[in-house]
Amino acid sequence: MKKWKKLSQEEIKHRVFAALSENVDYYHQNILGVPASHLDDRVFYQNAPFLEDAPFLSTLIHNPNHIGCHTLGSSESFFKGTQQIEKEVISICAEDILKGEGDFDGYVASGGTEANLQAAWIYRNYYLQERDAKQEEIALITSADAHYSSAKASNVLQIDFYKVAVDEEDRSISQESVKVAIEAAQQDGKKYFIVMANMMTTMFGSVDDIHCYTHVLIELNVEFKLHIDGAYGGFFYPFARQENELNFSNPHVNSVTLDAHKMLQAPYGTGIFLIRKGWMHYANTEEASYVEGQDFTLIGSRSGANAIAIWMILMNYGPHGWFEKTLVLNHRTTWLCEQLEKRNVSFFRYPEANIVTIKSHHLYPDLCKKYGLVPDNHQQPSWYKIVVMDHVTVEKLERFLEDYDAMN
Repeated sequence: MKKWKKLSQEEIKHRVFAALSENVDYYHQNILGVPASHLDDRVFYQNAPFLEDAPFLSTLIHNPNHIGCHTLGSSESFFKGTQQIEKEVISICAEDILKGEGDFDGYVASGGTEANLQAAWIYRNYYLQERDAKQEEIALITSADAHYSSAKASNVLQIDFYKVAVDEEDRSISQESVKVAIEAAQQDGKKYFIVMANMMTTMFGSVDDIHCYTHVLIELNVEFKLHIDGAYGGFFYPFARQENELNFSNPHVNSVTLDAHKMLQAPYGTGIFLIRKGWMHYANTEEASYVEGQDFTLIGSRSGANAIAIWMILMNYGPHGWFEKTLVLNHRTTWLCEQLEKRNVSFFRYPEANIVTIKSHHLYPDLCKKYGLVPDNHQQPSWYKIVVMDHVTVEKLERFLEDYDAMN
């Protein structure tokens, strides 16, 4: 690992408080022009003794605004201390986790949905500005199992959306299904393509074979930009399967979405957008002239505390600790699959994934409700999923299986 090192609790605390000391202090400095402050001290008590040992809570109270994209250089100097920690998060994710070489741009977004929209926004603008494309000549391509944020990106950005069919049993795309989708788009006059490939889908944990996309797109000689949606799998798949091509070692991969508020267990509002250098400027909003460094993000103002939360978690585990956590969850998932096989229950599990999706005809609604199983469709469910996370212990899984046996 290049930059990701495990730190002690004391080292983490010292680093965060040092960063906060570099940020603006509204109460002790003469700051008159910023439309913000620390959290209201009539509601959020700022002198509680426990805050001395609570760097994340202290960051929330200090309320840093991380507006803009700090990897580009100039940013709001009022918050330079915590901005530096966010830049470290971007470097660790792009270089250590996703095998990138050199510098990358990115920021802590509000979630994977925003990060996916950010990618589509950048590539749409690239085609409009650099290829003189017409809006109706741009297409967004994903698999049928992709997250709904792809449909949202299509709607918000007004670019047409084409779905690649997946195999009903193993949830895989194929070169044939990709070719069908691309050729259908071409028949509609599409010339420029934005492709979102899945690094573990939300429902099935399935991973797209990236060659199915790149082989067909190159064969058909069409221009494309490839984005990886790792909102679910970004902090799991690279550790569960260390040799893979859904990362920056693959020259076709130009940007990646991660979500720290899923497997990393950070607070909600901690998606991550990563992209190769030279692309963020296609999302610049020049009208944000009062913002130092301007703004290149969809979200605008955002809490710096979310970046601190991600950094603290990564530093607490270190790369080896995080690998061990992934390994434990995978073993737990394997145990569940073995138990289901003994009961002849039909399920899908992508290799090394921690999601097990069960055919609905095996399950009673009361059992699903009792254990919080999530359907693929609340109106007419075909599948229900179990996501094996820290709190999903073997003991809880055993209770689920005992109740399943009692109903059958």
